[in-house]
Formats: sequence, structure tokens, C-alpha cells
Amino acid sequence: MSINNLTRLGLTLAFSGALAAMSFTSHAQHGQDVSAPHKAAAQQDKQDKQDKQEQKDEKKAAKEHQQQQHRLSQQQQQERIRQQKQLLAEYNHRIAEQQAIALRNAQELERQKRLAHYRYQQAYYEQLRQQQARLADDRYDYDNDPYYYTPPTYQYRRGDHYYQTNQYGAEQLRRASNTGYQKGYEAGRADKQDNWRFDYRDSFAYQDANYGFDGRYVQQDDYNYYFREGFQRGYEDGYYGRRTYGTNTNGSDSLLGTVLNLILNLQPLK
Repeated sequence: MSINNLTRLGLTLAFSGALAAMSFTSHAQHGQDVSAPHKAAAQQDKQDKQDKQEQKDEKKAAKEHQQQQHRLSQQQQQERIRQQKQLLAEYNHRIAEQQAIALRNAQELERQKRLAHYRYQQAYYEQLRQQQARLADDRYDYDNDPYYYTPPTYQYRRGDHYYQTNQYGAEQLRRASNTGYQKGYEAGRADKQDNWRFDYRDSFAYQDANYGFDGRYVQQDDYNYYFREGFQRGYEDGYYGRRTYGTNTNGSDSLLGTVLNLILNLQPLK
């Protein structure tokens, strides 16, 4: 091979090596450019999650601190518990009396051949019996129930008087109204099936108004009042087969939110 040929071969190999080196460098740089944004995004996402968790922890700590600041004194808490136990004893006595009335009422329904309302009445009586059994076996942990150390946050009016309660009492009033609507709807539908006249006041459930009440958080008179408010509207809907005041969600009857708010008219304390 001539010297010129060797020279040309050497130049060709050198040029090829240079191209390969440039190609490798280009690929390496290209890979670095692609991965860098992904790494930065992952780090930013991690930082965002950490910031959100810190904000969540700060809010939780602030809420707990606020609750501690607004917590009732130990003396106030124990006085509320004492009153509750006294009211619970009175309610236990009352519900025992109501069971006897329920049985007599059921006999009258049977005599009147109001079979649909008779079955409804029997189910209602069974619930009262279960409620009294739970009251008789009361092992409630009052000290750790937040209702007894949480100050009032709402005001409501019943008749000519104003009352105050906290969020736990407010929820009990909502439950009373919705339970009343549910039992009223069933009673109205039963009377319609029996071809009986429209008369929600004639129903023992309306007169008793203790269905679902565990004796806590609100006075019995309060529960009875709001139960009857819901019952009256539920009875009308059930009797006429409509949903003017309530709705049925997943098989459960309850008042419409607007109707419930109108009945309770809970006002936050400033």
C-alpha cells in the first residue's frame, strides 16, 4: 500500500472517530436535558406535598389550641354531666310509661281494624322497648364526650324562649326533625292504606315523639318538639303520596335541607 493510501486511510479513521465521539457527546447531552426537568418536577412535587402537610398540621394544631381555649371548666363540665344524668333518669321513667300507653293504643287500632297502622305501631313500640333497655344498661363515658366540655355555639328559638346549644346538641335537633319526618311519612302512608281520615295528631308516635332519642345532648321537650315538627310534614307527604317537604335517599327518608333549616333556624353565636 502506498504512503498516500495509508495517509488517506488514517484521515478517514480519525474523522470517523471524531464523528462517533461527537455523536456520543450529543446523545449524552440530550439524555441529560431530558432527565433534568423530570427530576426538578419530582422535587417540586415532593416539596409541594411537604408544604401541604405542614399547613395541615398547623391548622390542626391551631384548631386544637382554639378548642382548649374555649373549653368549659372542669366544674362546668361536671355540672353539665350531673344535669344530664338527672334528666336521663326522668326520661327512663317516662319511656316506661309510654310503653304501656303504646300497648293500649295498639289494642284500639286492632279494634278499629286499622291493620297497616297497627303494624306500624308495633314496630314503634319495639323501638321504645329497645331504647329503654339501652338506658337501663347505661355505661356511658361522659368525661370523654366532647359535648360536655364544649361551650354553646348556636342559639335557637322555641315558642317565646331562646335556647343555646353546641354543635352536638344541634345535630341531635336535626336528627329529631328528620326522624320525625321519617316516622310521620310511615304513619301517613299507613292511614292512607287503612282508608282512615287525615289526622297526624291521632297517631301515638306523634303524641309520644321519643322515637330515636337516647336522652342526651338536648332536653326531652326539645327533642319532642322538633320530632313533631318533622312528623307533621312527613305525615302529610306520606298520606298524599308526595315529597313536598322531604326526600328519600338510599331508602332513607329525611327533610329537605331548606325545610330543615326553616324548622330549626339555628343561629351561630357571635
